[in-house]
Amino acid sequence: MLLTDYFRAEHDITWDFAKQCGVKHGVIRLPEGPGFDLCSREHWNEVYRRFTDFGIKPVVVEPMPNRLHDHIKAGDEKRDESIDQVIRMFPIMEELGIHTVCFNFMAYIGWCRTKNDIRERGNAFVTGFDLKDYVPGCEEITESQLWENYEYFIKAVIPEAEKHQIKLALHPDDPPVPALGRVSRIMTSFDDIHKAIHLVESDSLGVTMCQACYYIMGENLYEVIPKLKEKIFFIHFRNVTGSRERFRETFHDNGDIRMGEILRLYLENRIDVPIRVDHVPTMAGESDKTGYAPLGRLYALGYLKGLLEACR
Repeated sequence: MLLTDYFRAEHDITWDFAKQCGVKHGVIRLPEGPGFDLCSREHWNEVYRRFTDFGIKPVVVEPMPNRLHDHIKAGDEKRDESIDQVIRMFPIMEELGIHTVCFNFMAYIGWCRTKNDIRERGNAFVTGFDLKDYVPGCEEITESQLWENYEYFIKAVIPEAEKHQIKLALHPDDPPVPALGRVSRIMTSFDDIHKAIHLVESDSLGVTMCQACYYIMGENLYEVIPKLKEKIFFIHFRNVTGSRERFRETFHDNGDIRMGEILRLYLENRIDVPIRVDHVPTMAGESDKTGYAPLGRLYALGYLKGLLEACR
């Protein structure tokens, strides 16, 4: 199993913290602005060198760039142009040795929380979601439209991903509720995910095992992980308490999921893929970067690294 952390393309203190914790591999978020050409080898190489010069080898791209994927999920007039750009990324990634892309199919609304100031242990802040508190926007898309858009996308990109040995790792909906207002969600259960990754039979199509999402779906992690083991390309290591309609995040050692047991389950099933800590508490002295504040990540990284050593 490959210990990684999540990095934005511009150097900040989280780079230093991760390296000081012994992280050598990165899950990278590509630059968002129009100045970065997603189809330019030169632009990719420049970002790649920032990491390798610092001692971090990029191994996963997360997320699939939103300026492309938003059009793909919505199925709007820029969909085909966006799919073409996704496909043109693959040979560049192959050359750089980056073989995994984490993507989701949440249209219009990404991961969603209704509160970001819930008190956790020692008055740290965590995020939470309560469906009754969610305020809908004006966007609208149906379940059938989303499945049509997903199938269109997968059938277009998987043959090209196979050519370049790229793995597409599907992340479940977060939260995994049937809809947020008039925006339907379609990746909200094991059955949904199973359907999605078998619409096209391919070694290039699998999942991001976001264990907290599967847990609040009501799925049994001890059953789901072995069932998906050949399709798990990437792991988000996160803990929560609650259920899909009302939950909050926690310190990694303070939620409903028995993290050591789950990590051992991955190892027993020979799931040898990149793993990163996901959302973390905001700790004393921090006030921004909800879910990704540096001190919380330090704690989570150390916790995960210790569990890996113990389980091995």
